[in-house]
Amino acid sequence: MSSGNKSNLIKFTVDGFSNSPDLQCPLFIIFLFIYLTIVFSNLTIVASIVLYTHLHTPMYIFLCNLSVIDILYTSTIIPNLLNMLLTRYKMISFAGCFIQMYFFIVFVCAEVLLLAVMAYDRYVAICYPLHYSLLLSPKTCTYLITGVWIGSLLDPVLHTVFISKLSFCSSNHIDHFFCDVSPLLKLSCNDTYYIEMWTYILFIVVVMSSFTLILASYVFIISSILNIQSETGRSKAFSTCISHMTCVLIFYGTMTCLYMRPRSMYSSGQDKFFALLYVILIPMLNPPIYTLKNKDFSKVFKQFKLY
Repeated sequence: MSSGNKSNLIKFTVDGFSNSPDLQCPLFIIFLFIYLTIVFSNLTIVASIVLYTHLHTPMYIFLCNLSVIDILYTSTIIPNLLNMLLTRYKMISFAGCFIQMYFFIVFVCAEVLLLAVMAYDRYVAICYPLHYSLLLSPKTCTYLITGVWIGSLLDPVLHTVFISKLSFCSSNHIDHFFCDVSPLLKLSCNDTYYIEMWTYILFIVVVMSSFTLILASYVFIISSILNIQSETGRSKAFSTCISHMTCVLIFYGTMTCLYMRPRSMYSSGQDKFFALLYVILIPMLNPPIYTLKNKDFSKVFKQFKLY
């Protein structure tokens, strides 16, 4: 499609998961249940932290933001998917597609940055427990959280603009269940080399730098834990790290497999699988991983009579 015809492309069609009419209803029920579970479990965490003052500590404030992010980035994808499954209307406007892509990248970046901040929180708590309240004062926490949100909102702006300026002459059919970077690049008849390079640069700057900070934090954390004389103390310290590191490995692993590949290696089946993992699996896993064995949340949940 030439640049002059580009304005005629006002809608994309989204493939989804299945074109079989018999599967639309079961898939709708499954995804609705998953989405409600994600929203309810993460809202429970947010409500607990907001309502109970003994949870007003840096660790729980960061966890509250993580739950908000999980709700938001899941909500950029799942409601539209549910609507497509229910109505079988799989069209999305040109503007709507790029708005969805922008906010999805925003919330993914926010989770990446926040996981790094949470690793720093664990590093200070374990390596410098006596200076914890000083190094992570309310003012410092506010700066960190503000930095996470501002950085996340700014990061995908140029990326979204660059992709939206492409000519989509190959097709208007997105072989995915939402508007993501790789499927859109596949539809373009322009040379996307520089956009792919820009993707890698952003990945290195945001994702790899955050992962490096997390890795460095855990090197010092493990070193400090090994110096703890009490076996109970070591076990307790390790337990606080395992939950965070599990989420980090799943999140970073799926994102790396999805985005750090050239377009020639694009596979719609693999992309849908990896995207589904961090759209659905991670927001479902975060609440139980962070709360089920947490004594502070156990007290709160007993008052809520959740178990």
